[in-house]
Amino acid sequence: MKPLITLKGVNKHYGDYHALRDIDLEIGEGEFFSLLGPSGCGKTTLLRTIAGFEDVSSGLVAIGDKDMAGVAAHLRPTNMVFQSYAIFPHLSVAENVAFGLRKRSDLDKAAKRKLVEEALEMVGLGGFGKRAAHALSGGQRQRVALARALILKPKVLLLDEPLSALDKKMREQMQVELMRLQRHVGITFILVTHDQEEALVMSDRIAVMFEGEIGQLADSETLYKRPRNRKVADFIGKMNFLSADVQASGAQIDLTVAGLGDVRIAAEQSPEPVNVGPAVVGIRPEMLSILFTGETTTKSVIDGVVDEVVYYGDMTYYDVRVPGVEKPLNIAMKNVIGRPVLEVGARTRVVWDARSLVLLN
Repeated sequence: MKPLITLKGVNKHYGDYHALRDIDLEIGEGEFFSLLGPSGCGKTTLLRTIAGFEDVSSGLVAIGDKDMAGVAAHLRPTNMVFQSYAIFPHLSVAENVAFGLRKRSDLDKAAKRKLVEEALEMVGLGGFGKRAAHALSGGQRQRVALARALILKPKVLLLDEPLSALDKKMREQMQVELMRLQRHVGITFILVTHDQEEALVMSDRIAVMFEGEIGQLADSETLYKRPRNRKVADFIGKMNFLSADVQASGAQIDLTVAGLGDVRIAAEQSPEPVNVGPAVVGIRPEMLSILFTGETTTKSVIDGVVDEVVYYGDMTYYDVRVPGVEKPLNIAMKNVIGRPVLEVGARTRVVWDARSLVLLN
């Protein structure tokens, strides 16, 4: 994939506060890229440096082959959709979408009207042009903001937590629509979000940020299955952490894990380098299961006692205490016909597989 955006050694200071720390990053043409992290990690600041709303203290920001130093935000081949949408309530939908065309002297009214209609069709709002903007739902306002940004045909669309104001069901629907829209228009999307599921669902690649730095940059599957360190593993989804002791490393890694005993895992289940000695192992809740009465397994099993039960309809989450482990193991079980929901205090057996473990730095 050909790089469209290049950042090299980017730093940003606000007085004594170091908001961005030596960011090196390439984002490809036509990529759906996400900046993910907790509040205050620098992800919005990084987005604003690409947009031109913030000057970097040092380093290079380039779009295409052009250094963006000194290039004002309105002259960059980017457009931004803000968290608040910034829809003008006194204007119609069409007037909001056409707002960015107001200085285009090369276009007559008919040409502008055609572009507006095309943009509204693109976001699924064909026929909404005359509707008052203040009468729209949250999801419709979000689409108007997208149409207004896309009508200018930017090379890069910057999305600053655009779905955070929507309810859960609408947010999930808009995630799918944004993915379809990005594939349709074929331009680079850069999304800022603190929602892990949102980033995992929508992105080609994700940069997970902490304290102004990129903790890990990878595709969704790699981030989830093979987080580089405990900080990333703890932020992306749910994870059980177990203390461990590494005995030997190589193509196979031998270690002793609290509650599980002696275990051998493949080198690919650990980031490099692997150090002999104390370590931490992670395993996702859905990679553990409960062995119910009458069921059998060829995998490893440990005894436990149910400490907590949380029923979600399609899933039940159990906290199970097992010998040798300080905190209860969180286990996610799909609810199926004929399978009971265990009660707190029930004795049970937990099934695990060494292939599901990840050794963390």
